[in-house]
Amino acid sequence: MDKKEIMSYVGSMQQAMSVRPVLFKEGRAEGLQAYEVKNDRLSFTVMADKCLDIAEVNWMGYNISFLSKPGLAGRNHYDTNGQEAQRSIMGGMVFTCGLENICAPCTVSGKEYPMHGRIRTTPAEYTGADSYWTDGTPSRCEIQIKGEMREAELFGENMVLRRSIKTTWQVPEIRIKDRITNEGFREETMMLLYHFNVGYPLLSEASEIVLPTKEVVPRDGAAAGHVDGWNRMEKPKDNEPEYVFLHKLASDKEGNTFAAVINEELGIGVKIQFNQKYLPYFMQWKSIASGDYVVGLEPANSSVFGKEYHLERGDLHTLHPFETEDIELRLSFLAGKELKKVKEEAAQLLE
Repeated sequence: MDKKEIMSYVGSMQQAMSVRPVLFKEGRAEGLQAYEVKNDRLSFTVMADKCLDIAEVNWMGYNISFLSKPGLAGRNHYDTNGQEAQRSIMGGMVFTCGLENICAPCTVSGKEYPMHGRIRTTPAEYTGADSYWTDGTPSRCEIQIKGEMREAELFGENMVLRRSIKTTWQVPEIRIKDRITNEGFREETMMLLYHFNVGYPLLSEASEIVLPTKEVVPRDGAAAGHVDGWNRMEKPKDNEPEYVFLHKLASDKEGNTFAAVINEELGIGVKIQFNQKYLPYFMQWKSIASGDYVVGLEPANSSVFGKEYHLERGDLHTLHPFETEDIELRLSFLAGKELKKVKEEAAQLLE
């Protein structure tokens, strides 16, 4: 529908599409500032206090995202700024890992780097949200949320992540645009991993993980015996260890590729699109443990083996002073015949 047509059906466009700032008032989430977005059958929450990461997502009445046992956590004593990962990682649809480290914690030259880095608990500045009609025919209603996060230290790094999140009326997509700039005067580490987390009920034993994967390698012994089942979920199992798989994905000529989770029983799915030029690594986190039932889809510019691994190899990803990288990701929410199409797309990339 264009502007004139939809406005003939509603008193306020907020009836159909809206973005509202909210403040959580209890529990671990007390004080958390966020934005709640509604776009037709898609709704989601963006956390202004946590890197403008996306927390809860609902599509067609179903929850899509994973929320860990601590639940939502705001900027209070429950948020340990990355030092205790299992207590400060709440999951959500996506949390951003970096910028000095991803994955395992480590100590280099006497300096500690927490698991998955510090950017994920960095609050946004210069935030704003807008709802507007685009020019052209037909005109489209769009919502945009934006802000910037700074990871910086006296006599240390000065890295800035500027983020824009957009969604368009009746288009079930969330578009993320990140610009990472080294605003310091020395070369700096820039490790980046996008931790997309899918949960129940989209995720169940009826789900299928769809990847155009050319090669699957287990991270460790715990995963080694489960490689053949990387693309399926089993029923929850008490105290089962997590599995992590490293994938080599096929892409088109421009480097575009994707990862998806579909549930044909529910008739819904989610697809994550990205480009391998800036995100050449891809990891899959799979946990069927009771109470920790989740699949993580993780495009990254660095390996799951972390900072020390790249230092030993001499290929740590860095940015020179005032150098910038632009990265785009797209979350598409699927239904009906689109589930079959996503499997066909994976097969085509592998031809």
